Order: sequence, then C-alpha cells, then structure tokens
Amino acid sequence: MGDWYLQTGHGVRFEWGPEGAERLATGVDCVVVVDVLSFTTSVTVAVEAGTRVFPYRWRDATAAAFAERNGADLAVGRREAGPSSPWSLSPAALRGAPFTPRLVLPSPNGSAISASAGEAVVVAGALRNAKAVADWLARQGYGTPERPVAVIASGERWPDGSLRPAVEDLLGAGAVVAALQEHVGDALSPEASVVAAAFRSTPDVVAAVTAGSSGRELVAYGFAQDVAVATEVDGCAVVPVLVEGAFTAAG
Repeated sequence: MGDWYLQTGHGVRFEWGPEGAERLATGVDCVVVVDVLSFTTSVTVAVEAGTRVFPYRWRDATAAAFAERNGADLAVGRREAGPSSPWSLSPAALRGAPFTPRLVLPSPNGSAISASAGEAVVVAGALRNAKAVADWLARQGYGTPERPVAVIASGERWPDGSLRPAVEDLLGAGAVVAALQEHVGDALSPEASVVAAAFRSTPDVVAAVTAGSSGRELVAYGFAQDVAVATEVDGCAVVPVLVEGAFTAAG
C-alpha cells in the first residue's frame, strides 16, 4: 500500500474513523479523537466533574465485566438511563448525574479510535474544548513536523457498518485544527487545511450541527439538550488525556 496516506512532512494531519486513526497513528506522536455527538463531548463533561473515563468499544455484556474489573460504574444507553443507572452517553444526562470517580463509557466510534492509536498520546477533542485542546497541544510541542499530531473525526455508521462522515465531527475537528494553526502556522496537511477552512467558513456552527443528520436524529428522539451541550463552542477548558486506560484532565 505504501505510506502515501500518512501525510508525512506535515505537523497537523486529519483523517476519518477508526481505520484512519489506526493508519495515521503509526506516524504521529499524538491523536486527537473528535466525536461531537456524543462520545468526546460526554468525556469533557465527565472529566470536567473530576471523573476518570474508561473508553470501551462494545456496548454489550463484556462492558459490565470491564467496568467491574476497573472498579467503575458503567454508562448505559441514552434510553436505558434511570435512577439505578443514571450515567449514559448523553452529555446532558451526565451533567445532571451523581458524581462517580470512575466511569466506563462504551462507544463504537470514539472508543474504537482511542483504542486504535497505538503508542501515541490520545486526547479527547470536541467543539466544547477545541481551543483548550489546541493550546495544550502547542504547549506540549505537538503540531510540528518533528512532533506531528493527527486529528481524527469519528463519523457515524451506516446500517451496513460503513463509515458515514458526519458534519459535526468535521466541524469539531476543524475547530481544533483552526485553533492549532494559530500556534503552528502553515504546518497543516492539505486534509487538515480543508477542515480548518470548513470550520472558519461556517457562519453558524450551532445551527449546522443542530440541522445536520446526527443533530436531527437526536432532536427527533428527544435529546435536543445533548446537541445544545455539544455546541457550547469553547465553553470548556478541560483537556482529557488518556492515561493508564482512562481519560483524565491534563495538568
């Protein structure tokens, strides 16, 4: 296959989905996962409250066993949340749920990408914390050709399992890249430049995410507040970094 897909020579790179993350992770020092609706947004909300978040890629019986092994509570599906299991992938529900020090958050997209990053440092990025993530990356020296970073838009899945690029993740990734460009200048790959330009040229990011396919789906199912939390652009200063299997706030 060659290595043409690695976007070599550029400090800031961009790709889609778990496959893209796995490919690019071999040539970068840091991977930023962006899953706006709703994995990484939920991670920011939980970590903001002081919770350590363990990503897990399967929402099945193995998730409960994984949570038990890690001494953590288990987040359930949005519609399954209730008094006995108040934690879910819903960022709005997490914001109102009781505090838990350790939480397993299953997600087939964001968690899968987190697990695909190999030895690279993994950061959870979203519209809520895009500037905070970019500032932290720059302070750590990431985003140069010597210490490249890959920003990965998670996307969604079609019923056949294939990747469905999602506008909210394109804009979330673009927000991180655009903010990082303020620090690193022209170190962006063409792919990264395009998503940064998409973010900058979108006149109303909140409206675009809300009216996009994923936003409309959540609103139709009664989770409009999740979209509202996800579009709190730069409303969060927390930078969740994956350390010993869990996202925790960077120092």
